[in-house]
Amino acid sequence: MTTAQTAPPPPMRLRELVFGAACAAALRAAARLGVADALGDGPMTVEDLAAAVKTEPRPTRRLLRALSCYGVFAEQEDGTFTHTDMSRLLREDDPHSLRDITLWCTEPWTWDVWPELDEAMRTGRNVVQDLYGKEFFAYLNEDAPESAEVFNRAMTTSSEQSARDVAAFLDLSGSTSVADIGGGQGHVVASLLDKYPAMHGSLLDLPRVVENAVPRLRGGGDLADRVRIVPGDVRVAVPVRADTYIIKNILEWDDESTARTLRNVIEAGGPGTRIVVVENLVDDTPSMRFSTAMDLLLLLNVGGAKHTTESMAARLTEAGLVIEDVSPVNPYLHAFDCVVPG
Repeated sequence: MTTAQTAPPPPMRLRELVFGAACAAALRAAARLGVADALGDGPMTVEDLAAAVKTEPRPTRRLLRALSCYGVFAEQEDGTFTHTDMSRLLREDDPHSLRDITLWCTEPWTWDVWPELDEAMRTGRNVVQDLYGKEFFAYLNEDAPESAEVFNRAMTTSSEQSARDVAAFLDLSGSTSVADIGGGQGHVVASLLDKYPAMHGSLLDLPRVVENAVPRLRGGGDLADRVRIVPGDVRVAVPVRADTYIIKNILEWDDESTARTLRNVIEAGGPGTRIVVVENLVDDTPSMRFSTAMDLLLLLNVGGAKHTTESMAARLTEAGLVIEDVSPVNPYLHAFDCVVPG
């Protein structure tokens, strides 16, 4: 029976690490094939599973065996396979599904950029411009629309799952209005409006993003009369006035873009405005393997970076904000509660 291993000796562990791409590829294959969706609640033979996902039994067993080494699926004594807590996260119908995020982190462009990491170390710049001749999101939307769609689904999944935690964490009882800046489809603002029935909200993001805002916020939705949807680029301007501004997981660009965004929010709000910045941090121990990997990928695709607590605090104070509190929202996110002085 193949099971997840623990604490191998250093030479074996290094060999495992250099084959990390094999694990990522196996996860991508399982997600694309729908293996987790086809596997029911009980044990299933490889032959039945292969028939369900239209693959050959022999390579299917090899895929499942490889993933079982990492605790994704489990092989039984009789050669059948069952779910684990991790493999269930590859199911589309799991409420905490990471299927789309698995696909996003293993999209074809990622296999192009990772080998260029040493070049990014030398230059400190993204490598996408040289590889594809254009900025990353222009490349996605113009040349890789399927990957752009995967990105949108992954960001939606991430936002849905974290929005509830952010809303539960934040105490906005002193505010009558809240603005979700670069807020995607509006999951955070929707959750906050649910929590505070008398509050009004605004959602600001790129036109192609907010046109797909959650239906509850759009015309005919139950929150539509309490929210203003504003298309725009936060790096250009923030034409939204609110008591409290939420900036979640967008201050990962280059330093100039981050500074401009903060400056725009501060100018829009004015003295006394509360600004809450919510970010993954690379010194947040429970999620460091994930967040440091995303940090390197941000360098490769947009020239951006994940922050440490210290670097995020430095960006905020340099922008002129006073940080009143820094607290964990969940194992992956921290909130920097700030105020515009004066």
